[in-house]
Amino acid sequence: MRDPYEVLGVQRSASPAAIKSAFRKLAKKHHPDANKNDPKAASRFAEVNAANEILGDETKRKQFDRGEIDAEGKPRFQGFPGGGSGARGAGGAGFENFNFRAGGRGASGGFGGGGFEDILNSMFSGAAAGGARGGRGGAGAQTFEFDGGGFGAPDLDLSVAMTVSLEEAVNGAEKRVRLPSGKELNVKIPAGVTSGQQIRLKGQGESAPGHRPGDLMITVSIAAHPFFKVDGNDLRVDLPITLYEAVLGGKVRVPTLGGAVELSVPKNTSSGRTFRLKGKGLPKGGASGDLFVTIRIMLPDGHDAELEALMQKWRDGHPYNPRSGLG
Repeated sequence: MRDPYEVLGVQRSASPAAIKSAFRKLAKKHHPDANKNDPKAASRFAEVNAANEILGDETKRKQFDRGEIDAEGKPRFQGFPGGGSGARGAGGAGFENFNFRAGGRGASGGFGGGGFEDILNSMFSGAAAGGARGGRGGAGAQTFEFDGGGFGAPDLDLSVAMTVSLEEAVNGAEKRVRLPSGKELNVKIPAGVTSGQQIRLKGQGESAPGHRPGDLMITVSIAAHPFFKVDGNDLRVDLPITLYEAVLGGKVRVPTLGGAVELSVPKNTSSGRTFRLKGKGLPKGGASGDLFVTIRIMLPDGHDAELEALMQKWRDGHPYNPRSGLG
Protein backbone atom coordinates (compact mmCIF):
# COMPACT_ATOMS: atom_id res chain seq x y z
CA MET A 1 0.00 0.00 0.00
CA ARG A 2 1.13 3.58 -0.67
CA ASP A 3 2.29 5.96 2.03
CA PRO A 4 -0.89 7.07 3.90
CA TYR A 5 0.24 10.71 3.78
CA GLU A 6 0.45 10.41 -0.01
CA VAL A 7 -2.95 8.70 -0.20
CA LEU A 8 -4.68 11.49 1.75
CA GLY A 9 -2.58 14.20 0.08
CA VAL A 10 -1.39 15.84 3.32
CA GLN A 11 2.00 16.84 4.70
CA ARG A 12 3.62 14.87 7.51
CA SER A 13 3.18 17.92 9.72
CA ALA A 14 -0.58 18.09 9.03
CA SER A 15 -2.85 18.60 12.02
CA PRO A 16 -5.47 16.00 13.02
CA ALA A 17 -8.16 18.40 11.76
CA ALA A 18 -6.48 18.66 8.36
CA ILE A 19 -6.20 14.88 8.12
CA LYS A 20 -9.86 14.47 9.05
CA SER A 21 -10.91 17.05 6.46
CA ALA A 22 -8.82 15.41 3.72
CA PHE A 23 -10.24 11.99 4.55
CA ARG A 24 -13.85 13.21 4.40
CA LYS A 25 -13.26 14.94 1.08
CA LEU A 26 -11.64 11.88 -0.54
CA ALA A 27 -14.15 9.43 0.96
CA LYS A 28 -16.99 11.43 -0.56
CA LYS A 29 -15.19 11.72 -3.90
CA HIS A 30 -14.36 8.00 -4.23
CA HIS A 31 -17.41 6.45 -2.56
CA PRO A 32 -18.68 3.60 -4.78
CA ASP A 33 -22.24 4.95 -4.62
CA ALA A 34 -21.03 8.13 -6.32
CA ASN A 35 -18.99 6.22 -8.91
CA LYS A 36 -21.27 3.38 -9.95
CA ASN A 37 -19.72 3.18 -13.42
CA ASP A 38 -16.14 3.04 -12.12
CA PRO A 39 -15.10 -0.51 -11.13
CA LYS A 40 -11.97 0.82 -9.40
CA ALA A 41 -13.86 3.16 -7.06
CA ALA A 42 -14.22 0.53 -4.32
CA SER A 43 -10.46 -0.15 -4.19
CA ARG A 44 -9.64 3.59 -4.07
CA PHE A 45 -12.24 4.08 -1.35
CA ALA A 46 -10.74 1.17 0.62
CA GLU A 47 -7.24 2.67 0.25
CA VAL A 48 -8.46 6.01 1.63
CA ASN A 49 -10.10 4.23 4.57
CA ALA A 50 -6.91 2.26 5.29
CA ALA A 51 -4.81 5.45 5.23
CA ASN A 52 -7.19 7.11 7.66
CA GLU A 53 -6.97 4.13 10.00
CA ILE A 54 -3.26 4.94 10.39
CA LEU A 55 -3.23 8.75 10.35
CA GLY A 56 -6.59 9.23 12.07
CA ASP A 57 -5.36 7.30 15.11
CA GLU A 58 -2.82 9.29 17.14
CA THR A 59 -1.02 6.20 18.46
CA LYS A 60 -0.77 4.48 15.08
CA ARG A 61 0.34 7.69 13.40
CA LYS A 62 3.24 8.06 15.85
CA GLN A 63 4.17 4.40 15.33
CA PHE A 64 4.18 4.90 11.56
CA ASP A 65 6.24 8.10 11.81
CA ARG A 66 8.80 6.26 13.97
CA GLY A 67 8.93 3.41 11.43
CA GLU A 68 7.49 0.86 13.86
CA ILE A 69 4.59 -0.09 11.56
CA ASP A 70 4.14 -0.02 7.81
CA ALA A 71 1.40 1.56 5.70
CA GLU A 72 -0.87 -1.41 6.42
CA GLY A 73 -0.40 -1.11 10.18
CA LYS A 74 1.85 -4.18 10.40
CA PRO A 75 4.98 -4.18 12.60
CA ARG A 76 8.24 -3.52 10.78
CA PHE A 77 11.39 -5.62 11.35
CA GLN A 78 13.50 -3.77 13.94
CA GLY A 79 16.81 -5.64 13.65
CA PHE A 80 18.27 -8.76 15.27
CA PRO A 81 17.55 -9.39 18.94
CA GLY A 82 20.56 -9.74 21.26
CA GLY A 83 23.12 -8.35 18.81
CA GLY A 84 25.91 -6.02 19.84
CA SER A 85 26.92 -2.88 18.00
CA GLY A 86 28.29 -4.96 15.14
CA ALA A 87 25.00 -6.82 14.86
CA ARG A 88 23.06 -3.61 14.72
CA GLY A 89 25.34 -2.17 12.12
CA ALA A 90 25.03 -5.20 9.92
CA GLY A 91 21.52 -6.36 10.55
CA GLY A 92 19.11 -3.43 10.66
CA ALA A 93 16.33 -2.80 8.23
CA GLY A 94 18.86 -3.09 5.41
CA PHE A 95 18.71 -6.91 5.57
CA GLU A 96 15.78 -7.40 3.25
CA ASN A 97 14.85 -9.77 0.46
CA PHE A 98 17.80 -12.12 0.95
CA ASN A 99 17.32 -15.79 0.21
CA PHE A 100 19.88 -18.06 1.84
CA ARG A 101 20.42 -21.05 4.11
CA ALA A 102 22.91 -20.95 6.99
CA GLY A 103 25.75 -23.49 7.06
CA GLY A 104 28.96 -24.28 9.03
CA ARG A 105 32.54 -23.37 8.29
CA GLY A 106 35.08 -25.64 6.70
CA ALA A 107 37.59 -27.68 8.72
CA SER A 108 40.28 -25.04 8.28
CA GLY A 109 38.29 -22.56 10.28
CA GLY A 110 38.08 -20.19 7.34
CA PHE A 111 34.79 -19.14 5.75
CA GLY A 112 33.74 -21.35 2.85
CA GLY A 113 30.51 -21.14 0.92
CA GLY A 114 28.58 -20.71 4.18
CA GLY A 115 30.81 -18.04 5.75
CA PHE A 116 28.24 -15.24 5.54
CA GLU A 117 25.72 -17.43 7.26
CA ASP A 118 28.23 -18.17 10.05
CA ILE A 119 28.41 -14.46 10.72
CA LEU A 120 24.64 -14.37 11.10
CA ASN A 121 24.74 -17.40 13.38
CA SER A 122 27.21 -15.68 15.65
CA MET A 123 25.03 -12.56 15.68
CA PHE A 124 21.95 -14.53 16.67
CA SER A 125 23.94 -16.16 19.51
CA GLY A 126 24.54 -12.69 20.95
CA ALA A 127 28.12 -12.13 19.71
CA ALA A 128 29.42 -8.99 18.04
CA ALA A 129 30.96 -9.07 14.59
CA GLY A 130 34.33 -10.18 16.01
CA GLY A 131 32.70 -13.12 17.77
CA ALA A 132 32.53 -15.01 14.50
CA ARG A 133 36.17 -15.99 14.94
CA GLY A 134 37.40 -19.14 16.65
CA GLY A 135 35.63 -22.47 16.90
CA ARG A 136 31.99 -21.22 17.03
CA GLY A 137 31.34 -22.31 13.48
CA GLY A 138 32.24 -26.00 13.87
CA ALA A 139 30.10 -28.97 12.96
CA GLY A 140 27.96 -28.48 16.05
CA ALA A 141 27.19 -24.83 15.39
CA GLN A 142 23.51 -23.84 15.35
CA THR A 143 22.13 -23.06 11.91
CA PHE A 144 19.16 -20.97 10.81
CA GLU A 145 16.90 -21.02 7.80
CA PHE A 146 15.33 -17.90 6.34
CA ASP A 147 12.50 -17.77 3.86
CA GLY A 148 12.63 -15.81 0.63
CA GLY A 149 10.30 -13.11 1.92
CA GLY A 150 12.97 -11.33 3.93
CA PHE A 151 13.30 -11.11 7.70
CA GLY A 152 9.86 -9.55 8.27
CA ALA A 153 6.78 -11.70 8.70
CA PRO A 154 5.29 -12.75 5.34
CA ASP A 155 2.06 -11.11 4.25
CA LEU A 156 -0.53 -13.76 5.01
CA ASP A 157 -3.61 -11.55 4.80
CA LEU A 158 -6.23 -12.28 2.16
CA SER A 159 -8.55 -9.76 0.49
CA VAL A 160 -11.86 -10.67 -1.12
CA ALA A 161 -14.88 -8.69 -2.33
CA MET A 162 -18.47 -9.35 -1.35
CA THR A 163 -21.67 -7.89 -2.79
CA VAL A 164 -24.77 -7.62 -0.60
CA SER A 165 -28.28 -6.40 -1.30
CA LEU A 166 -29.55 -3.12 0.10
CA GLU A 167 -31.85 -5.00 2.49
CA GLU A 168 -28.95 -7.13 3.72
CA ALA A 169 -26.81 -4.02 4.28
CA VAL A 170 -29.56 -2.39 6.33
CA ASN A 171 -30.75 -5.38 8.34
CA GLY A 172 -27.59 -7.49 8.50
CA ALA A 173 -27.27 -11.01 7.12
CA GLU A 174 -25.17 -14.14 7.03
CA LYS A 175 -23.39 -14.68 3.72
CA ARG A 176 -21.08 -17.38 2.41
CA VAL A 177 -17.78 -16.27 0.94
CA ARG A 178 -15.39 -18.39 -1.13
CA LEU A 179 -11.65 -17.85 -0.63
CA PRO A 180 -9.03 -18.15 -3.41
CA SER A 181 -7.99 -21.47 -1.86
CA GLY A 182 -11.49 -22.85 -2.44
CA LYS A 183 -12.36 -22.77 1.26
CA GLU A 184 -15.80 -21.36 2.10
CA LEU A 185 -16.79 -19.43 5.20
CA ASN A 186 -20.05 -18.13 6.64
CA VAL A 187 -19.68 -14.42 7.33
CA LYS A 188 -22.01 -12.30 9.47
CA ILE A 189 -22.68 -8.95 7.81
CA PRO A 190 -23.45 -6.36 10.52
CA ALA A 191 -26.56 -4.22 10.16
CA GLY A 192 -25.79 -0.79 8.76
CA VAL A 193 -22.75 -1.77 6.69
CA THR A 194 -21.90 0.72 3.94
CA SER A 195 -20.45 0.30 0.46
CA GLY A 196 -16.65 0.21 0.58
CA GLN A 197 -16.53 -0.79 4.25
CA GLN A 198 -14.13 -3.57 5.20
CA ILE A 199 -14.77 -6.48 7.55
CA ARG A 200 -11.74 -8.16 9.15
CA LEU A 201 -11.85 -11.83 10.17
CA LYS A 202 -8.90 -12.57 12.45
CA GLY A 203 -6.87 -15.65 11.65
CA GLN A 204 -8.82 -16.59 8.50
CA GLY A 205 -6.07 -15.64 6.04
CA GLU A 206 -3.22 -17.77 4.77
CA SER A 207 -0.89 -19.69 7.07
CA ALA A 208 2.84 -20.45 7.09
CA PRO A 209 4.97 -22.52 9.48
CA GLY A 210 6.27 -20.46 12.38
CA HIS A 211 3.95 -17.53 11.72
CA ARG A 212 0.60 -16.45 13.06
CA PRO A 213 -2.20 -16.92 10.49
CA GLY A 214 -3.12 -13.84 8.51
CA ASP A 215 -6.50 -12.13 8.48
CA LEU A 216 -9.26 -12.12 5.90
CA MET A 217 -10.25 -8.64 4.68
CA ILE A 218 -13.69 -8.47 3.07
CA THR A 219 -14.57 -5.31 1.11
CA VAL A 220 -18.33 -4.88 0.94
CA SER A 221 -20.21 -3.38 -1.99
CA ILE A 222 -23.98 -2.88 -2.18
CA ALA A 223 -25.75 -4.10 -5.29
CA ALA A 224 -28.00 -1.75 -7.25
CA HIS A 225 -31.61 -2.06 -6.05
CA PRO A 226 -34.38 -2.73 -8.59
CA PHE A 227 -36.29 0.42 -7.63
CA PHE A 228 -34.65 2.22 -4.65
CA LYS A 229 -31.83 4.68 -5.29
CA VAL A 230 -29.47 5.49 -2.42
CA ASP A 231 -28.78 9.19 -1.79
CA GLY A 232 -26.63 9.42 1.33
CA ASN A 233 -28.94 8.28 4.14
CA ASP A 234 -32.01 8.99 2.01
CA LEU A 235 -33.75 6.75 -0.50
CA ARG A 236 -35.52 7.74 -3.70
CA VAL A 237 -38.14 5.81 -5.64
CA ASP A 238 -40.30 6.48 -8.73
CA LEU A 239 -43.96 5.62 -8.09
CA PRO A 240 -46.11 4.82 -11.16
CA ILE A 241 -49.76 5.89 -10.87
CA THR A 242 -52.70 5.79 -13.29
CA LEU A 243 -54.14 8.77 -15.09
CA TYR A 244 -57.33 8.60 -13.08
CA GLU A 245 -55.39 8.41 -9.77
CA ALA A 246 -53.55 11.58 -10.79
CA VAL A 247 -56.79 13.38 -11.70
CA LEU A 248 -59.08 12.09 -8.96
CA GLY A 249 -56.52 11.47 -6.21
CA GLY A 250 -56.54 8.51 -3.88
CA LYS A 251 -54.43 6.28 -1.67
CA VAL A 252 -51.63 4.25 -3.30
CA ARG A 253 -49.18 1.76 -1.80
CA VAL A 254 -45.52 2.77 -1.66
CA PRO A 255 -42.71 0.23 -1.02
CA THR A 256 -40.28 0.94 1.84
CA LEU A 257 -37.49 -1.11 3.38
CA GLY A 258 -39.78 -1.89 6.29
CA GLY A 259 -42.80 -2.87 4.16
CA ALA A 260 -45.36 -1.05 2.00
CA VAL A 261 -47.19 2.02 3.33
CA GLU A 262 -50.07 4.09 1.93
CA LEU A 263 -49.53 7.50 0.39
CA SER A 264 -52.40 9.94 -0.14
CA VAL A 265 -52.12 11.39 -3.64
CA PRO A 266 -54.00 14.71 -3.91
CA LYS A 267 -56.31 15.45 -6.83
CA ASN A 268 -54.70 16.87 -9.97
CA THR A 269 -51.21 15.60 -9.10
CA SER A 270 -48.74 16.14 -11.93
CA SER A 271 -46.07 13.66 -12.97
CA GLY A 272 -42.74 14.53 -11.36
CA ARG A 273 -44.21 15.77 -8.09
CA THR A 274 -42.18 14.45 -5.13
CA PHE A 275 -43.44 13.49 -1.69
CA ARG A 276 -41.26 13.02 1.40
CA LEU A 277 -41.80 10.14 3.81
CA LYS A 278 -39.81 11.02 6.94
CA GLY A 279 -37.76 8.31 8.61
CA LYS A 280 -38.26 5.77 5.82
CA GLY A 281 -34.72 6.02 4.49
CA LEU A 282 -31.52 4.32 5.70
CA PRO A 283 -30.96 4.05 9.46
CA LYS A 284 -27.85 5.67 10.89
CA GLY A 285 -27.19 5.83 14.59
CA GLY A 286 -30.39 6.72 16.39
CA ALA A 287 -32.00 8.39 13.36
CA SER A 288 -32.97 7.46 9.81
CA GLY A 289 -32.98 9.21 6.47
CA ASP A 290 -36.10 9.93 4.45
CA LEU A 291 -37.78 8.31 1.45
CA PHE A 292 -38.51 10.65 -1.48
CA VAL A 293 -41.35 9.41 -3.71
CA THR A 294 -41.60 10.89 -7.22
CA ILE A 295 -44.88 10.47 -9.09
CA ARG A 296 -44.81 9.05 -12.63
CA ILE A 297 -48.15 9.02 -14.48
CA MET A 298 -48.49 5.91 -16.63
CA LEU A 299 -51.00 5.55 -19.47
CA PRO A 300 -52.51 2.14 -20.27
CA ASP A 301 -50.77 -0.04 -22.84
CA GLY A 302 -52.14 -0.03 -26.38
CA HIS A 303 -54.80 2.18 -27.93
CA ASP A 304 -57.94 2.88 -25.97
CA ALA A 305 -60.56 4.39 -28.30
CA GLU A 306 -62.81 5.46 -25.43
CA LEU A 307 -59.98 7.24 -23.62
CA GLU A 308 -58.90 8.96 -26.83
CA ALA A 309 -62.44 10.18 -27.52
CA LEU A 310 -62.71 11.45 -23.94
CA MET A 311 -59.41 13.33 -24.23
CA GLN A 312 -60.39 14.89 -27.57
CA LYS A 313 -63.62 16.15 -26.06
CA TRP A 314 -61.83 17.40 -22.96
CA ARG A 315 -59.12 19.09 -25.08
CA ASP A 316 -61.69 20.98 -27.16
CA GLY A 317 -63.55 22.19 -24.07
CA HIS A 318 -60.59 22.83 -21.71
CA PRO A 319 -57.48 23.78 -23.70
CA TYR A 320 -54.30 24.70 -21.72
CA ASN A 321 -50.57 24.92 -22.41
CA PRO A 322 -48.24 23.59 -19.64
CA ARG A 323 -45.21 24.69 -21.72
CA SER A 324 -46.13 28.34 -21.96
CA GLY A 325 -43.34 29.33 -19.59
CA LEU A 326 -40.64 27.74 -21.74
CA GLY A 327 -40.78 30.51 -24.37
